[in-house]
Order: sequence, then C-alpha cells, then structure tokens
Amino acid sequence: MGRYSILSIALLAVSVFANAETLQPATAAAFDHYVNLSEARMDKELHSGPFLWPDGLAAAQREAVYARLRRGEVVTQKLETLDRGTQVPISGGLIPHWLGIAFLPGASLAQTMALLQNYDEHSRIYAPQVNGSHLIAHNGDDFKVFLRLREQKVVTVVLNSEYDVRYFHLDSVRAGSSSHSVRIAEVEDAGKSGEREKPVGDDSGYLWRLNSYWRFWERDGGVYIQLEAISLTRDIPEGLGWLIRPFITSIPEESLRFTLNHTQAALAGPHVASGKR
Repeated sequence: MGRYSILSIALLAVSVFANAETLQPATAAAFDHYVNLSEARMDKELHSGPFLWPDGLAAAQREAVYARLRRGEVVTQKLETLDRGTQVPISGGLIPHWLGIAFLPGASLAQTMALLQNYDEHSRIYAPQVNGSHLIAHNGDDFKVFLRLREQKVVTVVLNSEYDVRYFHLDSVRAGSSSHSVRIAEVEDAGKSGEREKPVGDDSGYLWRLNSYWRFWERDGGVYIQLEAISLTRDIPEGLGWLIRPFITSIPEESLRFTLNHTQAALAGPHVASGKR
C-alpha cells in the first residue's frame, strides 16, 4: 500500500461521504437497468437452474464449496451483470453486487422463512446493523417493512429504510424472496433529540438503493440459504478511485457476511432440532 496507511484511506473515505451528493435521474435509471438485467437472469435460474450458485460450478469447485458450507463457513462471490457482454455504464454512482451462501444444519424451510418474516424481531436478530425494525403491512406473501440501518466503519451512518418484499415457493423444499427498497433516508444526529432525516437522494450518498434476493433449499439435513444483494452508492471522486474504491466496496460484502452469520446463529441450537421456536 506504500505510503498510504489504512488510517489515511479511512480519513479520505470520511471526507468523501462528509460532502453532500445528489442522486441524478440518469444514475437511478442506470441502476434500474442493471437490476432489470440481473432479475431476468435470476428468473431464468429459478425456472431452469442452477437454483443455488455452487450448482453452476464445475464438479470439483462445486464439491469444494459445499464442503466449506457444511463446515459452517459463509462463502461469498462478487458478481457483475453485463449487458450483451459489456459493462452497464453508470455515471455518478457505483453498483456493488455480491452473493453469499451458507448452510443451516438441522433447520427446516418453514423455520427459516418464519425467522426472516418476523420483521419486528430483526433489530434483535441482526443487531447492531439493524437498529430498529417493524412490519408496516402484510398481505399474503407480500410484506412492507421498515428497517433502521446502522453501519460503522470509521464513520457511522444511520438510515431509515422501507422495502417491498415478496416471498414465493417453487415446491415443498425450495423457496425464495425479493426485496426492493422504496425509500432510504439518511439520519442526521441519530439518537439525539434533534435528529432529522436528510432529503432522500440528497445526502452523503452512502446508500441510495438496496435490493436483496434470498433463495432457500431444504436438503442434506438442513437448509442452504443464498443471499444476493445489489446496491447503489455515490461514485468516488475522480483521482481517488484507485485508493478508496477497494475500501468502500468492501462494506457490502461485510454486510452480506454479517447477515448470513447472524441468520445461522439465530437458527442454531436445540430449538432447531426440536422444531421449537
């Protein structure tokens, strides 16, 4: 890293996010296009496979990944959706795109989905990254939820966010869900008497959009859970990308690992084997 220390990079990152940035319509449109392409690929996988990411790998790689999962590891993979073989152009923003997979030994599909649909408890299950949570509305397989997100990596950012979530079953052992952010507002002076929301899309640009896609497969004496996340953040100022980009783009993967690890922990223990919650 030469003369640049981790502290120097962190301080530069803080200075970047300290300045307000406005989400431009063209940036939002590019994200929507990227999501549409990604969801088209996901829809194809749901109907003709591979249902889980490792199943699309060569045999040796596939077995190596499943061995790691059965040892309790969380395996992640950086993704990028292409448009007819080329990168999707986006100005004014970055689109981190990650996939992670884990195994829940002894858990059932019903238990796993019940945990994730218990949104009033997410602030406990996924603390401290989820600082508050509640169900806004529920109609069949459709949920509207509120999550207060807290991310701390040198700088602390608190976000009030709302999502439309839809669950689905493919058969008795496979299911999934899709979650689309409908509102993300950065909170200034969070936890203080004068806290307020910054204007949506006119803030530090730490997180403008967040879509999440779960897949669940009950087999091998437990449940494999796969989480794919596509987010939108502000771009890095010209001239600093080579230095700050790796630091900033590590946050989505860390958040993905955190979510999968805490899901594992919540569904571990005697209550899983007994079927009790």
